[in-house]
Amino acid sequence: MEIRRLAGLLSTLALTACQGAGPSGTAVAKNDLPREWTFDFFTPRALPALVTFAVVQDADGRVYRFNTLNSTPALPKVVGEWNDKDRVSGGYWNHVARPPRHIIFCWDSVIDKKIYETHLTISKPTIEKMLSPSVYKDYQGNTAYYNRVQIGLAPEGKIAVWLQGARFEPNYRVNPAILYTLPGNKLAICKGVTRFSNGYEYGKNTEEFIKNKKYPYGRW
Repeated sequence: MEIRRLAGLLSTLALTACQGAGPSGTAVAKNDLPREWTFDFFTPRALPALVTFAVVQDADGRVYRFNTLNSTPALPKVVGEWNDKDRVSGGYWNHVARPPRHIIFCWDSVIDKKIYETHLTISKPTIEKMLSPSVYKDYQGNTAYYNRVQIGLAPEGKIAVWLQGARFEPNYRVNPAILYTLPGNKLAICKGVTRFSNGYEYGKNTEEFIKNKKYPYGRW
């Protein structure tokens, strides 16, 4: 995977969105702005998936490649449908200097036994929301920002996106400017990018959870 090809795909996303991906000067600079923005992935309970590679362009146009990412945990209370309450914990790797604007990521859907490639563009109004202080405070009583993006991965390659809320604030469900997922036979950059080259197997928890249930095990 060459950086030129990745950058070209990101440029195409920006043009398709009809909104430039350059510096986001729409928000007044603030001294208390976060030093970084993070993004994390999760799955519903017992419906495993794993993100294996991501390329991100932030709101100032910088491109980041992630060959190593935080884990993709299952949230035990996300069952049958999404909700705006549960939050995925962070990690060391998934962070960029400014709000993430364009994200392309490869993921193994263990529950589907497939590789997917998802293209995601966050809208300009959502970027502005991430650069604006919340009415809530963080756990230390300081000004809070929507500085965490969480992305849910469900069966059938379904995706949902939130900005993670502060303390008592619910998560904010995002309607991306662009969101589409390519299956295995149409992958652009994710061909062969997998952690399961020898095939997929369900763990005991998954087998017990899906027993007598109908795929895709909920409404996503």
